[in-house]
Amino acid sequence: MKVQVDRETCQGHNRCSMACPEIYKIDNEGYAYVEVEEIPKELEERARRAIETCPENAIAMIEQPQG
Repeated sequence: MKVQVDRETCQGHNRCSMACPEIYKIDNEGYAYVEVEEIPKELEERARRAIETCPENAIAMIEQPQG
């Protein structure tokens, strides 16, 4: 699983980084970015919760095909 933040949509609410700081970081301008390339299995649920908390829907989940 991968996630990406649309920087043009992000409004800097920072809810994602509060929900899962291991994955979502905040830059110097106050906007979120993704810290890791591939989400570890143990953080997938928290990463999904962070997506749900974004009021701007600026985070997209990218499922990787199995196999």
